[in-house]
Amino acid sequence: MQKLFTFLSAALIALTLFAAPTEAATYQVVKGETLSTIAQKHGTSVAKLKTTNNLKSNTVQVGQKLIVPSAKASTATSKPATAQKPADTRKFKTLRVTATAYTAYCAGCSGVTATGINLRKNPNKKVIAVDPRIIPLGSKVWVEGYGEAIAGDTGGAIKGNKIDLFMKSKSSAYKWGRRTVTIKVYQ
Repeated sequence: MQKLFTFLSAALIALTLFAAPTEAATYQVVKGETLSTIAQKHGTSVAKLKTTNNLKSNTVQVGQKLIVPSAKASTATSKPATAQKPADTRKFKTLRVTATAYTAYCAGCSGVTATGINLRKNPNKKVIAVDPRIIPLGSKVWVEGYGEAIAGDTGGAIKGNKIDLFMKSKSSAYKWGRRTVTIKVYQ
């Protein structure tokens, strides 16, 4: 019995010492954040966040605690993200795409994107609708003539190398029209 106890104690100590550290941490949602921005901040995907947290929708609430499976995760409450310009050292792929524009107030629009961003509450947010087979949702994308945006929405007519830019007013959307532009999709 003494040998069994000694063996089990040694095995428990070995497991404790050599177990791989976890890369998941608890994260508390702050005002203005979406699953997409949280995923981007922590180097993970919206799908992984939803799976890890058993979420059925893309909507999150201020104060909600999430498990973030990432090496970048932090146990502290985050501060709202600040706008950053793309660094020259980031890897990206360049595409030529057809770009149109939309608003949160079109006929049949709810104002909430496929990733849960409420555009009516965030009219200055730069969001683009993409074909997720070409540009993954949650990606940062620089768009010629528009700036850096988040790939946070999809659309029925957005297939292949087409994107739709969110504009806060109809006049801005009409002014944009339809253009062929260069984009950089950051990885």
